[in-house]
Amino acid sequence: MPQQDESIISVKGLKNGFGEQLVHDGLDLEVRRGEIMGVVGGSGTGKSVLMRSIIGLQTPLAGDIRVFDEEMIDRGDTEAIDVRKRWGVLFQGGALFSTLTVAENVQVPLREFYPDLDPALRDEIAAYKVVMSGLPADAGPKFPSELSGGMKKRAGLARALAMDPELLFLDEPTAGLDPIGAAAFDELTKSLQKTLGLTVFLITHDLDTLYAICDRIAVLADKKVIGVGTIPELLALDHPWIQEYFNGPRGRAATASVERAADLREGTTDTGPDTRQSTIGTEG
Repeated sequence: MPQQDESIISVKGLKNGFGEQLVHDGLDLEVRRGEIMGVVGGSGTGKSVLMRSIIGLQTPLAGDIRVFDEEMIDRGDTEAIDVRKRWGVLFQGGALFSTLTVAENVQVPLREFYPDLDPALRDEIAAYKVVMSGLPADAGPKFPSELSGGMKKRAGLARALAMDPELLFLDEPTAGLDPIGAAAFDELTKSLQKTLGLTVFLITHDLDTLYAICDRIAVLADKKVIGVGTIPELLALDHPWIQEYFNGPRGRAATASVERAADLREGTTDTGPDTRQSTIGTEG
């Protein structure tokens, strides 16, 4: 667990809505420096809307959002540049530009924030980030259409890392991946978080991801965050969605998978390989 309690993201009294439909009403959330914060909730609870509000792509109806202790709501693009340089975003599906190569996609934030950067240095940075994301070095000249789904996710991650961010936003990073690919992406995320000292805001439906790499989990329901903590701490809360989510068939399977893997590491059982059971959905 992270040792520092410094708040990197602070959301207070957030209210979001579309027409007459309220998505968030009085939502509060604090994300600490150095932690991987998982964000879960049923379809329509506004997980992606929350992330978009934090990074300035959604204008809330009310509330206060601070990132790195800087106020983000109603902040102009020019005023927000210094803060935006300090985070990277992996959107759901990768959100790559189809007409650009992988390397050119990685260079997009570099061109935006440092237009006068030497082209050779830009190429060097892109090549390094491609390898850092777990892609082969020869992936740089390829176009998104030539990549598998998992490779597209990693290319999007390479772009999110282009600016050496302190804060990383991941929106459903394992959605659509096979169990082996999802587990590998989890391992990569945890490794990068440790190596680079990242704070990670991670939206997911994947129970295995929550168990494997998240320090704390925020649960969205009833238009707000109804609980934040470790899985045991959340299970102590008497809320029907939390109980159904973590104690349902897939929740029990994920728990058993984690316990089996721990037993195998300790050499106390030979019941067979750990099997990843995932519950993956899309934002409603």
